[in-house]
Amino acid sequence: MSRIGLKVVKIPTGVTISQDGNNVTVKGPKGELTREFSDVITMTVKDDEVSFARQNDSQKALHGTTRSNFNNMVIGVTEGYQKTLTLVGVGYRAQMQGKKLVLNVGYSHPVEMEAPEGLSVEVPSTTSIVIKGISKQKVGQFAAEIRSVRSPEPYKGKGIRYEDEVVRRKEGKTGK
Repeated sequence: MSRIGLKVVKIPTGVTISQDGNNVTVKGPKGELTREFSDVITMTVKDDEVSFARQNDSQKALHGTTRSNFNNMVIGVTEGYQKTLTLVGVGYRAQMQGKKLVLNVGYSHPVEMEAPEGLSVEVPSTTSIVIKGISKQKVGQFAAEIRSVRSPEPYKGKGIRYEDEVVRRKEGKTGK
């Protein structure tokens, strides 16, 4: 049995759900998200709870995934999502120029990145970047793209990392 798929999703006040076949739209105080779900999983809205059911046991993984994706939509339109990145390294810094994020991370040129639609990027200090949005997938994807510009390396720990990420350090070469 899919334990996650069987849990009901509580709908907070101020959130409305509309369903058009497989397309589900969730509207809340922070915005609106639309997603197309598989027709194998059926969604039932009852009072302020939403439950999901599958047709047979071959869709266990899809059952839990569908429920989690829907729950992430509800959380996104009520609270929103946020990821914080930290720049570690001498001379590594970030700044906003209009709507572009400009990263100086040890290359011969600054790296410019445009924030996707629906995301807000803030630079509270020169060594930290905060990405906010209502879509968990978009926030995580853009954070991963920024991190991939200069991933943390294991010898000195320099690079762009998530705020709570722990970089395992390696010992360098030793002379005789």
